[in-house]
Amino acid sequence: MKKKVLFIVQGFGRGHMTQAISMRQLLEKEGYEICAVLIGGGDQATIPAFFKAAFADIPVTQFISPEFITRNNRSIQIGKTIWYNFRRLRKYKKSIDEIDVEVKKYRPDLLLNFYDPLVGLYMRSKRPAIPLVCIAHQYLGEHPSFRFPEGHVLDRMALTKYSRLTCSGATLVLALSFYPLRDFDRKKLRVVPPLLRDAVHKQKIQDKSFYLVYLAVRGYRDDIIKWHRKNPETVLHVFSDQPQDEACLEIRPNLFFHKLSETKFLEMMASCKGLITTAGFESVCEAMYLNKPVFMIPVEGHYEQLCNSRDGFRAGAGIYDSKYNIDRFIAWLPTHVSRSPEFIEWADKSGSIISIAIREAMATRANPFHSLTEWVASGA
Repeated sequence: MKKKVLFIVQGFGRGHMTQAISMRQLLEKEGYEICAVLIGGGDQATIPAFFKAAFADIPVTQFISPEFITRNNRSIQIGKTIWYNFRRLRKYKKSIDEIDVEVKKYRPDLLLNFYDPLVGLYMRSKRPAIPLVCIAHQYLGEHPSFRFPEGHVLDRMALTKYSRLTCSGATLVLALSFYPLRDFDRKKLRVVPPLLRDAVHKQKIQDKSFYLVYLAVRGYRDDIIKWHRKNPETVLHVFSDQPQDEACLEIRPNLFFHKLSETKFLEMMASCKGLITTAGFESVCEAMYLNKPVFMIPVEGHYEQLCNSRDGFRAGAGIYDSKYNIDRFIAWLPTHVSRSPEFIEWADKSGSIISIAIREAMATRANPFHSLTEWVASGA
């Protein structure tokens, strides 16, 4: 009989969702069954079409989960985010109960969490006797060799606490990384290569005369249009969460806005001269695998993306900035030295490394926190 795995996915941005798609492909090759998917999001959140399509044959249930509060759809406001989510604790308690209902319904052999914070609260309150594996790039911050950006002390503390909350009670924590590092057993931390979908490996790499842009939040749309007015000869193809009826809109000559489509986005990434992105880990990894240089502009106030941009720079992905100074990126491109071959070698080990980790976790007796003393001792 196949071992059953239940996915719980944080629904902000595309990164954790594409990781879930990749994990499904990996686990099913290993003979596991994905019995259900639970995806967290805000009151107005909708499940993207690409995610629905990837799990069309599997029950997908949405629940209310903590979300970021932004100003003008562009900058994250940490104080307001904390206060907003604090006032919604009753809703989140209901979501934890909903998670419990689904877990009891499907009776999985393993829970796999893609960075949703309510999973940690679920493990503490319900104490299911099921192994939990948590996977995200953010867990690399627990590794003693990871280099955080200088300053930002409060942001670093907040990110650390949040990450520890998401993996409370975990049997094993998988930290996705641009590069190999030794495991950190004291934190049950295994450093693993990025999760890339099968479609990434199948792309035909070309070098056409356009740049690809991915915006995690729609508020940066005007920045792109403003820059393009001064640089009308540059061809930009932009993907964002901006709702639009047409699959592609030509805003002005050489400037195109597309509906978010994973298939089309990957095809265009394989053909572009370079990727301009809001520093999400997954997009940067895809670009590195396809040997495309990256310009990383973190969302304002998004400390996690700030860390990604610095880490990606050290890994050789490209350069970063705080503004959409795309002309700086274009001027830098002739000096770019590709480190794609060593990244590909590391990324291609993902399946074997993660499969071994999953087998080890499933063979381990689940050991969720049974007391406040144990939770405090864990450092969460």
